[in-house]
Amino acid sequence: MHASLMITCLSDAFYPRVGISVVHVLEKMGVKLDFPEEQTCCGQPAYNSGYRREALQAAKQMIQAFEHSPYVVTPSGSCAAMIRHYYPDMFAGDGEWEEKARNLADKTYEFSEFLVRVLKVDQIDAELKGKATYHHSCHMMRGLGVKDEPITLLKKVRGLELNELPFADDCCGFGGTFSVKMDNISEAMVDEKVRHIQDTGAEYLIGSDLGCLMNIGGRLERMNVPVKVLHLAEVLAGEGNS
Repeated sequence: MHASLMITCLSDAFYPRVGISVVHVLEKMGVKLDFPEEQTCCGQPAYNSGYRREALQAAKQMIQAFEHSPYVVTPSGSCAAMIRHYYPDMFAGDGEWEEKARNLADKTYEFSEFLVRVLKVDQIDAELKGKATYHHSCHMMRGLGVKDEPITLLKKVRGLELNELPFADDCCGFGGTFSVKMDNISEAMVDEKVRHIQDTGAEYLIGSDLGCLMNIGGRLERMNVPVKVLHLAEVLAGEGNS
């Protein structure tokens, strides 16, 4: 099987090891990956901030970059949701771009979603010893409807005790530009999330959206809470103990 990696801005700029982990896992599963260098931001920050013209320009660049990819896989439920749900609406009625937008939306998958739904994989040979809990990001869970897939994979990781996060459906307070524009509310939300993480006794917080992990991880560090933050791909690639 052939697929293209959509790295996303946060992984590219701040968490390149997550992209590397995605590559390791998918290649282990026999997927031949390529990386279109023409890709850029999916346009979500601009779109959510009301800059629709700029978001359209970014979306067109992404559509062109992945036009010939049979599948597009990304370590971000948020970016996958942007492409799948908003691209078709953004280009609705556009004779040149609407079909292209729908084609990209139909073949774009979040990492765990691709493993479970497309590759039909429910176990990766991985090991991580310790207690962990999982944060369900809003865009991935509500936007994509992807909730069980990462849990299915994590339950098969050797040595890992996975404890359910209380109020797991609650937002961590990141929300992209929300955390900047409504910083006081955002801080209260992430503080609550940290308390719930502590209630589980977890040594690891695992998630699938780097914006959430950056937000929660930063708060954990500032509060001196000794919980290591990992992306799902890092766990499945065996990078959790490094």
